[in-house]
This record gives sequence, structure tokens and C-alpha cells, in this order.
Amino acid sequence: MSEVLAKKAAALDAADELAPHRDLFTLDEGVVYLDGNSLGALPRHVPARMQDVIAREWGQLRIRSWEESGWWTAPERIGDRIAPLVGAGPGTVVVGDSTSVNVFKALVAAVRMAGEGRDEILVDASTFPTDGYVAQSAARMTGCQIRALAPAAIVGALGRRTAAVLVNHVDYRSGRLNDLPGMTAAIHAAGALAVWDLCHSAGALPVGLAAHGVDFAVGCTYKYLNGGPGSPAYLYVRGDHQARFDTPLPGWNSHEDPFGMRPAYVPGEGATRGRVGTPDILSMLALESALDVWDGVPVEAVRAKSLALTDFFLECVEAYVPAGKVSSVTPAAHAERGSQVSLSCEGAGDVMRALIERGVVGDFRRPDVLRFGFTPLYVGFADAERAAAELATLLS
Repeated sequence: MSEVLAKKAAALDAADELAPHRDLFTLDEGVVYLDGNSLGALPRHVPARMQDVIAREWGQLRIRSWEESGWWTAPERIGDRIAPLVGAGPGTVVVGDSTSVNVFKALVAAVRMAGEGRDEILVDASTFPTDGYVAQSAARMTGCQIRALAPAAIVGALGRRTAAVLVNHVDYRSGRLNDLPGMTAAIHAAGALAVWDLCHSAGALPVGLAAHGVDFAVGCTYKYLNGGPGSPAYLYVRGDHQARFDTPLPGWNSHEDPFGMRPAYVPGEGATRGRVGTPDILSMLALESALDVWDGVPVEAVRAKSLALTDFFLECVEAYVPAGKVSSVTPAAHAERGSQVSLSCEGAGDVMRALIERGVVGDFRRPDVLRFGFTPLYVGFADAERAAAELATLLS
């Protein structure tokens, strides 16, 4: 069976139209990197770009770079490069701050827009912890009650008091893909606003923010977008909401006249309203350079390969790993699967440490989950087959 699946992997890699993109990344020979859902690999050209930013733009031009090197306009310019990857239009995405900060901006603004009589926030109970923490704080600040519910229960819980709903597009632990179109439509039908966390979907699958009328969305850029550790997050505000976007974090960077230094806050136009303080230029320009790997890459092709990779990995796991040693907690249905496979396994922490020592890098989530992230731009089918084979060897 191993020979059959190894040959299948080779054939699939040979037919893979995204395979040439692997050469755009810095990857260790002999290592299978399946942790891009935590930190994406380094695009090869980014170090040279950053050397120029540091030595010339900062070292020589210094303060002049805010204008001459385009530093000041970077948050909106880079936002416009991310926008097509999440199905958004120009001028609706701004880059800056962290995902946590942007969740706070979006959720409080959504509650403010919802109007009187709406004093309830619904939040995905399985969300990444920070989203829950921020939602609890936003609820206290806005006088709202908060209800944490399983994603499948949210639609049935919507009511006249619901102001906003915060949901993860893809569950970080299980890899479950939630129904963004259907849930957004139901939220709107109830008169509430939808805030989506795209951290585990942007760059891995089509999102369709504009097509589905999403109100607000946030996401990080260091996972499937390969922006680097701590690279700035982004905030999406639907175009027809921007004039009413009342940010809870007004800063001088989002003022209509930032250098006027006026004591009264007057918000700027469009996506600029999502800015707060001085942009983190070094990490922001590293992200801008990293996004070059997406030039000419259709997200639909990425999604097709993602599903093929995860299907093949699950096939190999079933064939190689002794029965009963692991079970998948990631949905089998394509419509419910992101771009990772999570396996429940006894002693998962020790198993993952051993896998990493054998050159297969994934990660572990307590108490018993092995996570394997499949980043289609640089992960191949032979990688999937080897990961399953190494796992089987450890568990045999």
C-alpha cells in the first residue's frame, strides 16, 4: 500500500499547477512543514526587500520615507492587496494593529450601529480564546449581555435583541469551516450585524466578503498569508457602513487631518477610519513584500489543492496508521473543512514532539489534538504521504 500511495503522491505533484510556487519559499531540505496555519513560511525575496527598507528607506531617507517611500499610505495600499484574497473591494480593508485589537474595533462598532433595543452579543463558543475575551469586554463596555453558543446553535438563537454576532470562519482547533453565507444571511434577517474572524481561512479558501454582504471581518496575516511573526492584522468594513463606522479607538492616524493636531476628533474617510496610531512599518512592509507570492494565483485553485491535499492525507492516515490509534476531528465534508486536519490521539503532545524530531512539523493543542496545516502554495502531496507514514511509524 505504501508504494501505491507514494506513486499516487508523485503523480499528483507532477500535475499540480501550484507546485512551482514552492520555490518562492525558504524551506528546509528534508523537512515537511505542516504548521503554516500557525506561522507561514518565509518567501525567499523578503529578506532582500527588508534589507533595502532598513538600509536605504530608514538608514538614508529616514523621515522622508513617510512620503517618498510610501510609508504613510501603506495600511490602505496593503489592504487593497489583501482584499481580493478575501473577496473584498478596493478601499474596504485596512492593515494595522493585531487581530485582537481589530476584533474589539469591529465588535464595538457593530453594536453601536445595531441601534437601540439591541443589547445582546452572540459569540462562537469554540472561538479562539482572545475573541471571547474581547467580546466579554466589549459587552461590558456597551451594556450588552453576551451568549456563547456552538456555531450550529447561533442561527436559532438570533432575536430582536441581538446586536452583533462574532464567529470564526474556520475553527482553529478542529478545522471546521462554518457557513459564512448562510449564517450572515440569517444574522441580517434578524436585524443584527455579522463580524467574522478569518484568521484560519484567508489565503486558504475563497471567503466572499462583498458577495455575501459581511459587515465586518478581521484576520491575521502571519498564517496562510506568510507575513511573518507578529505581522499586522487587517480590518474589513463594508463599503456602505464606512460613513457610520464609529471606532472605539479613535487615533490621530484615522483623523481627517492627522497633522492638524486638533483636539476634537473628526474621522477620515473610508478604510482610513480603521487606523489608530503610527503604523508598524517594518513588519508592514515585510507583509507587503510577502504578498508578492500571490500574484496571479487564483484563490479557487488554492482551495482545490487544499481539499485534494487534506483528502489525500486522510487517505494515507487511514491506510498507514493502525486502527484505533487516531481519529479525525476535522469534518470529512468539503463544505465543512478548512485547510487543516486535526487528529485526536492519546499522548498527542509527545507524539508531535517525536514527529518534529523526525522532520514533520505540525503542532499540538491540548488535551489530545495533533494539527496539520496544509498551505497549498508550498505543501505537496509527497509531504502529506510522508507525514502520514512517519505518524504511522510512531504509533505502530
